[in-house]
Amino acid sequence: MSFCKYREFEREMSKQHSKTDVILIGAGIMSATLGSLLKELAPDWKVRVFERLGSAGEESSNVWNNAGTGHAALCELNYTKEQPDGSIDMTKAIKVNEQFQESQQFWSYLVKRKMIENPREFILRLPHLSFVRGAQNVEFLRKRFNTMSNNPLFQDMEFTDDPEKLKEWIPLIMNEREVKEPIAATKIDAGTDVNFGVLTRKMFDHLERENLEINYKHSVKDITRTSDGAWEVKVQDLKNDKVEYHTANFVFIGGGGGSLHLLQKTGIPESKHIGGFPISGQFMVCNNPDVVKEHHAKVYGKAEVGAPPMSVPHLDTRLIDGKSSLLFGPFAGFSPKFLKTGSLLDLITSVKKDNLVTMVAAGVKNASLTKYLIEQVIQSKEKRMEELRKFIPNAKSEDWDLVTAGQRVQVIKDTKDGGKGTLQFGTEVVTAADGSIAALLGASPGASTAVSVMLEVMERCFPQHIKEWEPKIKEMIPSYGKKLSEHPELIREIHASTAKALGLSEKSKSIDDSQYKKSI
Repeated sequence: MSFCKYREFEREMSKQHSKTDVILIGAGIMSATLGSLLKELAPDWKVRVFERLGSAGEESSNVWNNAGTGHAALCELNYTKEQPDGSIDMTKAIKVNEQFQESQQFWSYLVKRKMIENPREFILRLPHLSFVRGAQNVEFLRKRFNTMSNNPLFQDMEFTDDPEKLKEWIPLIMNEREVKEPIAATKIDAGTDVNFGVLTRKMFDHLERENLEINYKHSVKDITRTSDGAWEVKVQDLKNDKVEYHTANFVFIGGGGGSLHLLQKTGIPESKHIGGFPISGQFMVCNNPDVVKEHHAKVYGKAEVGAPPMSVPHLDTRLIDGKSSLLFGPFAGFSPKFLKTGSLLDLITSVKKDNLVTMVAAGVKNASLTKYLIEQVIQSKEKRMEELRKFIPNAKSEDWDLVTAGQRVQVIKDTKDGGKGTLQFGTEVVTAADGSIAALLGASPGASTAVSVMLEVMERCFPQHIKEWEPKIKEMIPSYGKKLSEHPELIREIHASTAKALGLSEKSKSIDDSQYKKSI
């Protein structure tokens, strides 16, 4: 044996390996959900979690880094598309709605069994509205309403183009508005505002009580395949400044924007020809109580012509730490970081030989997006206020401040339909052919669909167990394996059950600050 080979062998033998069944990377809503599902389905499996930060839910899941919309397609106009013949394609709206209802069912299960408590700390009832201006947009909204309200998932949707009715629904938006063009809105009272940071921490608190090992201040540096087919994860213990090695038969990479780099380190074929482009979100926030009390809803508008889908403007009531605020945005920002707490080199170091052409093609294809981002980044506060005044005509600059939300990394890949360097909008799961490792990439609707996405991960990665697990999955998520839109009676049962468990009365609007503070 040569000296170099001997030294390599010696280093390998000196490693302190710790074996486990499952490793979850990142302590966000996705890992919390997968960990919670596995704890119910395979309680004997040993699971370890590694998180770079000091606590759970501090990056993409954090309340200030996440819009908190329980994405159910009740108000997001980009989930429905008008076809050339004038009809409305609501395929995505149905899918997203059913996915969010799966999440609510699982949360209800956890609450009913006292695994998490005080659901009003993380989910509140809040009306969801879509608001549009201009004859063409009003006609689109009317057709959308006529199509969606005939589906049992959206049968409670209301429509109006009457300014007086709109004053009742959205007084702040209608106050001092000169109605010089047609305007309209749809409304569903059964929308929600979700604090995914609180929910994530509640789930991890339960998992820690169940002896699931969670390691904070631990940064994953590398992932390599071992000779027996397992995965070795190299981890830096940031608190004690030492390196650890852990092996597992299954690894889930749920590190938000940081997932792409780790996926690339695995070297699996499925990781090739995938890139990422970081976009940061910024919001205007109002803490003036006199303004805040005039608005009680999440109101989504329509993106301007030429603007990307992630730029859909919305005015949201938020309850954060017991205090009501209004948030308006998003305004796009740019940073080469893939995480809010990431490195300025993240974008550069994500470009590899295998995805270079993909990234260059994306740059050529998305020149308009680049132009849009530049315009957004250099916007003055007054320019942003002009956008806000399209929603709130009498908005005053002194009442609003700019805050930076989380980083999102849009997936770039080669597709059959879009060709080289196609920018993807949404959440994407990448798994190895043998199901031994999975990574979650992408952005919205993300957190809202966590349960459905993690069920997909399990179906792909543990197909040999799904039949055995199915009865328990259906106990936790009664709609599992069914299309809710085809089962109106099941919809009613689920709505009643989740509303009761999560404290979301079907008839109530929401709770005010005093009720919220009392509940926590």
